[in-house]
Amino acid sequence: MARLNIVKVGDDVLRKKCRPVIQITPRIITLLDDMAETLHEANGVGLAAPQVGVLRRICIVECEEGQLYEMINPEIISREGEQEELEGCLSVPGKWGYTKRPLTVTVKATDRNGNEYQVTGTGLLARAFCHEIDHLDGVIFTDNAVRMLTDEEIEELEGE
Repeated sequence: MARLNIVKVGDDVLRKKCRPVIQITPRIITLLDDMAETLHEANGVGLAAPQVGVLRRICIVECEEGQLYEMINPEIISREGEQEELEGCLSVPGKWGYTKRPLTVTVKATDRNGNEYQVTGTGLLARAFCHEIDHLDGVIFTDNAVRMLTDEEIEELEGE
């Protein structure tokens, strides 16, 4: 496994729409493994392929240690409720903002073995699913932010 470079805001790759994965190859499996290692080393909650410079519809989410969701060609199939919470992004370091997201979402995706599955997430997990799937369409959380935190608010948050 290898730690990948996380692309930062300003790089055009973050604004491009990703292509679907047609076939799960050893290269895709390696990408999933490398993305997981990169996510863990960065202490993140989720990571999408374009964040590591790959324009494929692949993302991973891990809100609870040991519960890693690998999602190939993910699609949100239902949304319920609403939440407005603080979000950040590994590709937008040092910036935080409040976004409105569904409280609960159900995602249909394919795993590394080619099996289609569905998973429902609420709260942070729902936000993470939405955030990472947005990346696959060239959308960054700042596009959806209701309000970005000021530098002073971020400093206060970091002090807690």
